[in-house]
Amino acid sequence: MSPQLQRGDRVVVTGAAGFIGSAVTRALLRRGAQVVALVEPGAPTSNLDELDVERREVDITSSEQLRDVFRDARFCFHLAAKFGFWPRDPSTFYAVNVQGSRNVVAAATRDGVERTVYTSTVATLGLWQTKSGRASTEDDVCDLTHLFGNYKQSKYVAEHEVLRLAAQGAPVVLVLPTMPQGPFDYRPTPSGKVVLDYLNGRIPGFVTTAMNVAHVDDLAEGHLRALEQGSQGVSYICGGDNMSMERMLQILATVTGLPQASRHFPSVFPLIAGGASQFIEGTLLGREPRVPLEAAHMASTTMTFDDTRARQDLGYTSRPADHALYDSARWFAENGYVSAQRIAKLRWNPPG
Repeated sequence: MSPQLQRGDRVVVTGAAGFIGSAVTRALLRRGAQVVALVEPGAPTSNLDELDVERREVDITSSEQLRDVFRDARFCFHLAAKFGFWPRDPSTFYAVNVQGSRNVVAAATRDGVERTVYTSTVATLGLWQTKSGRASTEDDVCDLTHLFGNYKQSKYVAEHEVLRLAAQGAPVVLVLPTMPQGPFDYRPTPSGKVVLDYLNGRIPGFVTTAMNVAHVDDLAEGHLRALEQGSQGVSYICGGDNMSMERMLQILATVTGLPQASRHFPSVFPLIAGGASQFIEGTLLGREPRVPLEAAHMASTTMTFDDTRARQDLGYTSRPADHALYDSARWFAENGYVSAQRIAKLRWNPPG
């Protein structure tokens, strides 16, 4: 029988100041949990402001620093990860995402945590069948040639290390979130950056591609559902609505009142832009490219997903994607991410 979260339960959340991590933290607080919020030393923590949590700076790549973290904790949500498209030191992806995940799951299991919910990513799943119109499920095996970049590659390895620990008895359930949108995306994440670039007039058009858009707060609730209803060692996609990039931009135009980006570019366009940006900015100038090549590959790949397993087994639900995109756009506009000229043009139209 799966454990049930009770008021007062001590719950450790790694990556608690991140986009999805802070949403999970807020969801736990609403349920009356006592949250121990683990944050990377020196990382921004604005998403934890005004939240009643116990903050601890911990380097998860050090098993020594995790020695007493899980004392008296009942559950763990492991969301901390190294994410990015242009690393100066690729080894950090493997240190954080692979070794860090092993350290967290091992320490939590050793100290008697009843269940750990590990946040993986749909980027570890196969996408070959999406070309024929079928969305990917948890059972679709990844084509390794589609693992562009160190983030996807390290998360693929990390997921298998976590599954290995689960096979050895570690009480773990895995959640694979799709493309999150919503408030508190302070970084912003690549998914939020699409919304932000649109708001600032930096998206002239679209290519033929598709993605699955979900509200970050729904993804957080999916994590809690996985804790209470999930099965040992099983992976669950938590998502929202599959849609084309064109449809996503149409929704943004509707909810913001800004002009629609209607120009259609060939699918090869982002790859050309990414290759040029990677060479000029990344190689020649030694700075992060405006259009990283890994992001360009993602922009030209159909990434649709089927979360039927989570809906049937966990009772997972999600609101329409237009609500997620509206909340994301409002948060960016109200928190200083959008230029004054573009702010003046906004005419909000909340979804019904």
